[in-house]
Amino acid sequence: MNAQERYQEWLDRVSDEALLEDLKKVAGNEEEIEDRFYQYLTFGTAGLRGKIGAGTNRMNEPIVARATQGIANFIVKHGEEAMKRGIVIAHDCRHFSKEFSHLVAGIMAANGIKAYVFPDLRPTPELAFMIRKLNTISGINITASHNPKEYNGYKVYWEDGCQVASTIAEGMLAEIEKVDLWTGVKKQDFNEAVNSGMIEVLGEEYDRAYLDTVESLKIHDGDELDLSIPIVYTPLNGCGSIPVRKVLDERGFTNVHVVKEQLDPDPDFTTVGYPNPENPAAFKYSEVLGKEVGAELLIATDPDSDRLAIEVLTPEGDYLPFNGNQIGVFLINYILEGKKQHNELPAKGAMVKSIVTGVMSTAICEAYGVTMFESLTGFKNICGKVPFLKENGYEYLFGYEESIGYAAHPDIRDKDGVSAAMLLAEAAAYYKKNGKTVYEAMEDIYNQYGFYAEDQVSIVLEGIAGSKRIARMMAFVRNDLPTEFAGIKVEKVIDYLNGYEDIGPSNVLRFHLEDGSWFAMRPSGTEPKIKFYFYTKKDSHANAKQAIEDLKKYVIDFINTVE
Repeated sequence: MNAQERYQEWLDRVSDEALLEDLKKVAGNEEEIEDRFYQYLTFGTAGLRGKIGAGTNRMNEPIVARATQGIANFIVKHGEEAMKRGIVIAHDCRHFSKEFSHLVAGIMAANGIKAYVFPDLRPTPELAFMIRKLNTISGINITASHNPKEYNGYKVYWEDGCQVASTIAEGMLAEIEKVDLWTGVKKQDFNEAVNSGMIEVLGEEYDRAYLDTVESLKIHDGDELDLSIPIVYTPLNGCGSIPVRKVLDERGFTNVHVVKEQLDPDPDFTTVGYPNPENPAAFKYSEVLGKEVGAELLIATDPDSDRLAIEVLTPEGDYLPFNGNQIGVFLINYILEGKKQHNELPAKGAMVKSIVTGVMSTAICEAYGVTMFESLTGFKNICGKVPFLKENGYEYLFGYEESIGYAAHPDIRDKDGVSAAMLLAEAAAYYKKNGKTVYEAMEDIYNQYGFYAEDQVSIVLEGIAGSKRIARMMAFVRNDLPTEFAGIKVEKVIDYLNGYEDIGPSNVLRFHLEDGSWFAMRPSGTEPKIKFYFYTKKDSHANAKQAIEDLKKYVIDFINTVE
């Protein structure tokens, strides 16, 4: 069935008035119909993510229901015990998130699978934590993370508390593909299922368990901290508002200011547009408030509060963004420095970073006798290392990747903006007590370990044509590996396509150059883009930054020659 035929089928079969109206709006627009119907929205290891609207390649009730029925069938095949253990479901603040979460819960109940739901929006890391807390077989979060307001998504987890690994995702996909979109879904009314006990609404004690776990991560406390340090926080109208403020209040911080325009849930993200804290534009309101209150640290979490970014006050009185690598390095140094100070460094400590994340953190770990492991990108891989580490006598201390994700507790097996916010506020208060700003503490780290620099470039290529061009870019480089970049010889190439050492397969290329610089390239698994990651280490900030600029320009000019 081609796109036009699928479009006509939806016109004939859809009963929902809003979806029908959306379908009629694109009548005669062949390009739009092709984009909406050329495929079913891809279900991968990140679940589903796409624009809201009518079509097989969009997020809507029929597509969410089909995916849910397939996952329910997958769980049923694991037996009655798995069905009794059930599934926990969360949602964020986006359009249709609550409706989709109730739809998912009702479908699970109709299939005899116990469903646990939260009474309102909750952060992604709390969902990940609750899977193991409740001993459920799976978890689903309705969220599009940091994507623009037009998007929604569907993150799927398994019993280990991580997002589903490829083998589980493939099994789920096989079941999803068997489900007839129009007749294959079992449904039960949400309220009826609550009354019957098949759906259970979680109480406040479960929030408390998550917050207690976050607060257990503290490195310093009480008189070791200057809790009057002025801090600005913005949840960017998302799920972090309540838990982050509650944790900071319970830790005793007395001078936290929240951006009021971005305090409450807003699915349109009116004040920010693109709610990605990696983008400095997300800090516009925070910077204004920061100047008013003299804040030394600005913190932002994304809409589902799994990712976090910061800006810090400079000696000149401006605010400087830290990128994900810098935040990770800062946190790792703070954690290890503090644990050593309190004689709490384990004999076999371990941390995990992704293969496209910088290596300054590795140097810090080595200085403290801690082993840094690498994994593929994504916290299903980073936190997926936790069982392996435990089995081999290691104590997991921290995991992170450059895309502003940090996981500091082995029982919260996804990136966690709530715990990262607490640790960063605590670190700022600790250094202030010792007469330093966060900026100065970071400069001390550079002076001790060397002047590392990093940058990232994403080339966005949407739609069918974009997907094909990304594939051509990877094939072009892979099939004729360059021997130098920007006049610097290539010393080593790592192609992860078929796996490398103990790391599984992924469509990633990593080039190591003779001067110690390196870069990696990979297509995004969740967005229509190809990403490039650049790293170097030199004898000064200026020289490191110049080396990055030279390498970045050469590589991007080179890749843009691929049509």
